[in-house]
Amino acid sequence: MFVSPISRYSIIIGKILGEALVALPQAGAILAFALIVGIRASPAQFVGLAIAGALICLLGGAFGVLVLSNLSSQEMAGQIFTFVMLPQFFLAGIFNPIKVLPWYLNILSRISPMRYAVDLGRSAFYAGSPESARTVLDPPALDLAVMAAMFAVFLLVGTALFVRNERNR
Repeated sequence: MFVSPISRYSIIIGKILGEALVALPQAGAILAFALIVGIRASPAQFVGLAIAGALICLLGGAFGVLVLSNLSSQEMAGQIFTFVMLPQFFLAGIFNPIKVLPWYLNILSRISPMRYAVDLGRSAFYAGSPESARTVLDPPALDLAVMAAMFAVFLLVGTALFVRNERNR
């Protein structure tokens, strides 16, 4: 793959887009399940969730490239992702409220990519409702800015590490 006459960044961006396209049908299935169990949402909420979901998938793909660029085997990736993702579930507020965290956990939460992804999804779902103030942590513009910065860093660093590791094989 790395002998092709295109840039390494093009290959990595293609991998990220591919992973995002794999994740989007899963998000669609979750939205369909929400309709089945009776969660009511307006068409605007579904559109907002679809846009947020696409952005979240891109960030997740870039994060995956960063993590996988340092791993040598598929088995190692399965083991490492558990230790990388599980703490983020708790630090992002998926299972528990995180508005009032101790200072040391708040720092870890602020550097967790999943925090901003979850918050953007909540912003899309609760936009314009009274529950928004209780559920959304940061303004959507801040979530988008942090996610864009993390995407750029993950893309650049992950690609540099990936190319370096491929050359050293």
